[in-house]
Amino acid sequence: MAMAHSLGVLSASATRPHNALSHNTHSELASLKFSPLLSLSARSRSSCKRPFCLTKTVRSQDEAEQMKEMAAAEKRWRAQVREGKIQSISPKQAGYAAQLSDYRILDVRPSTERNKAWVKESIWIPLFDVDNGLGPETILKKFSNFTMGGWWSGAPLMKFNNQFLPQATEKISLDSKVIVLCQKGLRSLAACEQLYNAGYRNLFWLEGGLDAAKEGDLNREGPQPFKFAGIGGVSEFLGWTDEQRAVGAKEGWSYRAVFFGRLVGIVLLADALISMTTTASAILSLGAFNDLMEL
Repeated sequence: MAMAHSLGVLSASATRPHNALSHNTHSELASLKFSPLLSLSARSRSSCKRPFCLTKTVRSQDEAEQMKEMAAAEKRWRAQVREGKIQSISPKQAGYAAQLSDYRILDVRPSTERNKAWVKESIWIPLFDVDNGLGPETILKKFSNFTMGGWWSGAPLMKFNNQFLPQATEKISLDSKVIVLCQKGLRSLAACEQLYNAGYRNLFWLEGGLDAAKEGDLNREGPQPFKFAGIGGVSEFLGWTDEQRAVGAKEGWSYRAVFFGRLVGIVLLADALISMTTTASAILSLGAFNDLMEL
């Protein structure tokens, strides 16, 4: 369910109150967050011989509706560039601009990406961040997020930051020149819409996000390259992301051998667990048979 990243929901609308955004959080958009559980009434369950099929159908309809809303939102966000409300800027141009004192760089990525790599002296105000809630509904959403691709992409459940605009206006004056960035360039477009509506008129959007940045374009800090900040999960562990494959093509087998070893290790571990389970089952069955013979 991963879009690049994650991601992973951004179906914000300028006409909706900000707290409504939290119901459709996206990891850039790594994954769309649909209803974690589609409850069926007892009557519906009793009248349907295959309730799973009905649940799947309703979920598919919900998914299609959210995809439609997402496409409309993205179209609106990109219209900001065509209308001249915001200006697009490349990573290299942003690097030059960052050296000037009248430009501010605003990073709207979640903490999971920010902690891996960030632009030096950038201001961090996440538009979405990890949902650490422990309520029943949140736990169900986390489970849904994990089973619908989070285990593979590493994209956690996100929630909208209701303090995004208050924090932005507190740290950045309305007349500042602001370069807004995220990992892939979509959440930053949504953030630009929020900022423009709040009164900012000198907005610059980092086209393609940090994924489009080459080493040296921007002054990077953090333990990983910019391109690796948006990956995670099992796909990162096994080196099966596009970013890692691109590096592997340049580095050769010395780089890929590490991930191949990890894959072999997982296969051997799974085989060992299966063998242990089979052996334990056989022992239990033999014990039950002996007990039966003694009766």
